[in-house]
Amino acid sequence: MKDVRFPAGDSVPALGLGTWHMGQDPSHFNAEVAALRHGMELGMTLIDTAEMYADGGAEQVVGAAIKGRREGLFIVSKVLPHHASAAGTIAACEQSLARLGSDYIDLYLLHWPGQHALQESIRGFETLQQAGKIRHYGISNFDAAGLHDVIAAGGGNCQTNQLLYNPSRRGIEFDTLVEMAALNMPLMAYSPLQQGGLIGHPVLTEIGRRHDSDAAAVALAWAIRRDDVIAIPKAGDLGHVRANRAAAEIVLSAADLAAIDDAFPPPTRRQHLEVL
Repeated sequence: MKDVRFPAGDSVPALGLGTWHMGQDPSHFNAEVAALRHGMELGMTLIDTAEMYADGGAEQVVGAAIKGRREGLFIVSKVLPHHASAAGTIAACEQSLARLGSDYIDLYLLHWPGQHALQESIRGFETLQQAGKIRHYGISNFDAAGLHDVIAAGGGNCQTNQLLYNPSRRGIEFDTLVEMAALNMPLMAYSPLQQGGLIGHPVLTEIGRRHDSDAAAVALAWAIRRDDVIAIPKAGDLGHVRANRAAAEIVLSAADLAAIDDAFPPPTRRQHLEVL
């Protein structure tokens, strides 16, 4: 699998493991842990989670999955905006670390813009860095203007922006991805399958047939066709994990990409940032 590089130099696989909606049902806990471990074994060593997901339940699933296996993994978590004062960011991180059973988080993100001044959030991130509790920080759900605000607030060490991105949600290509590319900042694409909405799409399904695959794999291959995109699909069972991993082997042709553009036209103007 190809790697994607962050500005600070860390390289991670282009396909990671998402955990949104994990940790909600105790009866699924063991299966979710097994799915994450299987993904790690297949080289999907970036795991994305957040304190918001199942009120910390997803972080507990991740903690169980990485127990005794922390070395070589790249763990991403997020602080909720209403916690993201300088002191609140530190406190939230401490709680996430406890749920993860880890001494540090590789990349800690502000989940979306909130009421606290960005300077406060960044101060919290930098304090955590100095203490060795996080290695890097970044943002999520910030548009191009918001990204400029982060840099202006002293966030020049911001490593990524996690955004909704898939063939049906391409608005960020017009401006936000352009601004990020100028900063050598990769995108972390959440919901790359539109929460399952792209599974069965006729155009993606036909392209999948040409690659002995399916629509979901094509959508993932499309997301990571760029060298600056990391996709983080969620898979709660072993079969879905294997299917997601197989997408990394698909190389879409120019004809495939043209067909996707016809079905999902790229943006021709600035659009309001889409979120889920």
